[in-house]
Amino acid sequence: MSEHVLPSPGGPRRESRPTNEPRPGGARGVLRLWFGFTDAVGRKPYLLTGVGLMALKYLLDVGLVYAVTGVVWRPFDYLNPIISMRLAEIRDAPSWLFAVLAVMTLPFMWIGASMSVRRAVDVGASAWVGIGFLVPFLNFLVMIGLAAFPSKGGATWSPRPTTVFRAPGEQPEVPLQVDIGLRAALLGVAAAVGVGLSMVFLSVYGLGTYGMTLFFMTPFVMGAVSAYLFNRPAPRPTGNTLLVAVASTLIAGTALLLFALEGIICLVMAVPIAMVIALLGALIGRAVATRTRTPIQHTAAMMLALPGIAGVEAQVGSLPVHEVRSAIEIEAPPEAVWPNVIGFSELPPPAEWVFSTGISYPMRARIEGEGVGAVRYCEFSTGPFVEPITAWEPPRRLAFDVSAQPPSMKEWSPFRHVHPPHLDSGLRSQRGEFRLIALPGGRTRLEGSTWYTLSLFPALYWKAWSDELLHRIHGRVLAHVKRLSEEGAGAVTGR
Repeated sequence: MSEHVLPSPGGPRRESRPTNEPRPGGARGVLRLWFGFTDAVGRKPYLLTGVGLMALKYLLDVGLVYAVTGVVWRPFDYLNPIISMRLAEIRDAPSWLFAVLAVMTLPFMWIGASMSVRRAVDVGASAWVGIGFLVPFLNFLVMIGLAAFPSKGGATWSPRPTTVFRAPGEQPEVPLQVDIGLRAALLGVAAAVGVGLSMVFLSVYGLGTYGMTLFFMTPFVMGAVSAYLFNRPAPRPTGNTLLVAVASTLIAGTALLLFALEGIICLVMAVPIAMVIALLGALIGRAVATRTRTPIQHTAAMMLALPGIAGVEAQVGSLPVHEVRSAIEIEAPPEAVWPNVIGFSELPPPAEWVFSTGISYPMRARIEGEGVGAVRYCEFSTGPFVEPITAWEPPRRLAFDVSAQPPSMKEWSPFRHVHPPHLDSGLRSQRGEFRLIALPGGRTRLEGSTWYTLSLFPALYWKAWSDELLHRIHGRVLAHVKRLSEEGAGAVTGR
């Protein structure tokens, strides 16, 4: 920035405007174009970057998935905007793969969003049009449109000029009212918290969904709106802007806790992803405020678009069924193990720390009847699973459906009764199966599987949690069956 003193009535006027400094090229220039906010984005760089990075991300994801699972993601399947359907082919992959795929997505998401916002300004549209890059289905239309339209004369992406009038020797006035920066921060936090709470009520209690709009678009818009309103009166430091976004996210979460809409454990699990996305939104919101003249009406329109996106999302998509399989080897033949599979006595209290957080855990199992059509009841700490038997093949295989299940956990909360809907619908067990495989030496390999659906977004994140918890639940049951079977076999043989 350079300063120029211009004559004006009543004293000199200082006007700040950007200088046309040469921009470095090469790798440094490309990195600045991708990860910075200083450069405008023309049609050719946007098109080349979009095509190149899309191809690169496809090759990276496909190569990783193939190396781990042997599954080849075809381009058509990979481009499916419904993520749950895209992941259906690798639903049984190890949990860490989903975490790695999620982390690998972040830099590509950032480049696409930041360049789309700058490109939208370059074609003469509202900067917020570029946020459409983050919305499934809409993102392809946004990218095609931004790549097709030419740059508009007069459209600029540059630091917003500020003009300050000062008489010679004049000292800045000290306002008596609350500092404008604090007022802007409070306005930004209030607007962001309003967005967050409104979308929770609409998505969870109105539409019954915990989808992409709630877990991704809402924290992104919260961060963008808080940063935009904070920086709109005057540019603020990036660190302060990020603090405003963090405050907005934490206050919204605290409000959910104090209104008895959510519990502590689930909020703690959701905070990492919500916070990262809110911070990314804040960086873009600050850039829009400091480098464009985007009117506040456009920002309000972006906020009001969220309910429509949530409504469309609630009408599309399907939930893939995931399998979690665990196994244990038992020093007893299948005939001795079978009775302890169809029903088992009281388990000892859990020693694993995870169950002390309120996560539901198995306690005992009983069966009413025998053969297909019998009903097995697996008692958990929050209630029983009702499991009609669908396959009865002693001593080799027992399979069952799940016709009813208890809440997945008991939430920690200052209030006695807190029961958010996701405790019943977030993770739904569909069916289960035990397989007893005879091994040499009178031993048995006991395998337990659970098939379940997950309605929480993003599946890449929540599946890692759910798979680990199901493995721990399986391990608790299998270890108990092993202990009972080996004790029984030892009593029969006199060992």
